[in-house]
Amino acid sequence: MTNLFIHGSIWHILANMVTLYFFGRYLSMLIGDARFLLVYFLGGIVGNLFYMLLGPAYAIAIGASGAVFAVGGALAVMAPKLRVYVFPIPAPLPLWAGVIGVFVVISILPYVAWQAHLGGLAFGLLAGYYFRRRQRNMLIWPRRHIK
Repeated sequence: MTNLFIHGSIWHILANMVTLYFFGRYLSMLIGDARFLLVYFLGGIVGNLFYMLLGPAYAIAIGASGAVFAVGGALAVMAPKLRVYVFPIPAPLPLWAGVIGVFVVISILPYVAWQAHLGGLAFGLLAGYYFRRRQRNMLIWPRRHIK
């Protein structure tokens, strides 16, 4: 898990932290700080597990990208109509398209741990689905008992 705190370059950490700032603030407002931290850290751990299972033997991966993809995936499910700008595209995209598009583009680059990104993204999508259903049930549940 310590690899979440290590990055290969200033650009690596800058890209992760800028994305985390914007996505994380919004997701934290939707589900709360404790649940946000749970998504972030568990997403990073699941990303690490995917890398260990699917990645090259005896290779290491560094960075928080798996955890950041978990946050992006959860937010994409929680707020699917949210519009974002993805550099260098000059028009806003739906968040889900931006997250999936960046995943695909980054995955074809050399020396990128796409396995960790995939694990984090998968966990984030599942977490977002869980939190979205839970919010919907909390809104519907009181109506069932009103006479």
